[in-house]
Amino acid sequence: MLTLLNLLSAVALLVWGTHIVRTGIMRVYGADLRRVLSRSIEKKPMAFLAGIGVTTLVQSSNATTLLVTSFVAQNLVSLTPALVVILGADVGTAIMARILTFDLSWLSPLFIFFGVVFFLSRKQTRAGQLGRASIGLGLILLALQLIVEAARPITQAAGVQVLFSSLTGDVMLDALLGAVFAIISYSSLAAVLITATLTATGVISFKVALCLVIGANLGSGLLAMINASGSNAAGKRVALGSLLFKFIGCVLILPFVDIVATWLDKLPVNDEELVIFFHVFYNLIRCVAMVPFADLMARLCRRLIADDVDNALHLKPKHLDRSALDTPALALVNAAREALRIGDVLEQMLEAFNKVVHGESREERTVRRLDDDVDVLYTAIKLYLARMPKEDLPEEDSRRWGEIIEMSLNLEQAGDIIERMSGDVADKSLAAGRAFSAEGLKELQELQELLIANLRMSLSVFLSHDVTSAKRLRRAKHRFRLMIRRYSHAHVDRLHQQNVQSIETSSLHLGLLGDMKRLNSLFCSVAYTVLEQPDDERDYE
Repeated sequence: MLTLLNLLSAVALLVWGTHIVRTGIMRVYGADLRRVLSRSIEKKPMAFLAGIGVTTLVQSSNATTLLVTSFVAQNLVSLTPALVVILGADVGTAIMARILTFDLSWLSPLFIFFGVVFFLSRKQTRAGQLGRASIGLGLILLALQLIVEAARPITQAAGVQVLFSSLTGDVMLDALLGAVFAIISYSSLAAVLITATLTATGVISFKVALCLVIGANLGSGLLAMINASGSNAAGKRVALGSLLFKFIGCVLILPFVDIVATWLDKLPVNDEELVIFFHVFYNLIRCVAMVPFADLMARLCRRLIADDVDNALHLKPKHLDRSALDTPALALVNAAREALRIGDVLEQMLEAFNKVVHGESREERTVRRLDDDVDVLYTAIKLYLARMPKEDLPEEDSRRWGEIIEMSLNLEQAGDIIERMSGDVADKSLAAGRAFSAEGLKELQELQELLIANLRMSLSVFLSHDVTSAKRLRRAKHRFRLMIRRYSHAHVDRLHQQNVQSIETSSLHLGLLGDMKRLNSLFCSVAYTVLEQPDDERDYE
């Protein structure tokens, strides 16, 4: 039992090391990888090579699949080149399996030692995250040693040998077990390496090993489907295409496993090496052969998975892809895009509020519904960013994290103010049969239009961090305050002139002016955030 536990813990350490490498690399080069992938989609050969390169860097085809799936889900990459990138990722992970079988045990302590030094001393810098990746590489190498050592006593046990001896007949059953093994270990790489170890010790035959390797590749496709279960239709199509490509390769090769095993067994190479080489060349031949059919597979996936139909009454988060959380640069972009959606909803609320002011009482319900949408999006952004510990982020990412939180909070508070303003007009003016004076109505109309203009400018400043626009927004805030003061004095003049409508709506009118002043302050606060930053940070996006 202890030996089995050692093996399972070694596999878990391998998976964890792969995760640390992926997250470290993604936190440092996530945005660069995104640009590489987006620029490599024009031609299939470049997309294929990009898949190999990215997977070699992040040490996991599963990580590349998650990354590409998130891009497709956000309409940043189309389906066909995404499938080609994933085919390249399958080749990349096979190449990494070959590299990791070399005797690199002497590198493990070096990677871990220097990784810990850099990570703890410079945690929030690029060097610190590279140290994190170095720790992961060291753990991977250490885990591979532990897997081999833990597998030896297990393979020598009589019961285990009897169990594996049952895997000598049905190729379909053997492939299915390989798929299950990959899913349980959450890594086709671990499944392949353990299979090679079992073959070297003679516990399983060479033919069974080939079936297990084929099944492990199929299992990685099933893992992609599981990971994409929470994505939208576009993201699920990527995972489905990857799975179907692997399934087709499995179906095509399994009938010829006996022939392939007999032919490979004649080569002057030990069985362990042959298993790894088969894994490499099987994926290489399969993926290269299937690249020309990426367009056909994309069309098939679109037919099998229909577009999302959103029948909900309220908005739902659109850009908050959880698979991007390991890439702070990408996750922050997602959160910023969702914050911009709140701004769009606020613009609709202001337009609906203007209709309420002009006597359309039914629009007050529209304002309430839109404020519920604002609350939903704000809560989603808040919880999304909460899953990114601020203390683990690089300094500039940490600053952007705070900006998004602050902007989202300001917009949410603005939504509450607009809802209250609309309710006050409906209750104190429309329901009471009191109307604003013609002059007062015109003033409120002008202020509403200025609020929309300033809201749009604030969203632009939030997105671009343009200093010139921030200064323009700051000036717009001061002009708005002066206009509020002028209109307040104009209202008092109308009271002095005994304007009946102004007298009846005086408290409401002055209250709306104060609320609009607060709204404008909330919108324009982003200008001060940009202008107070150091010069070398103002162009950060």
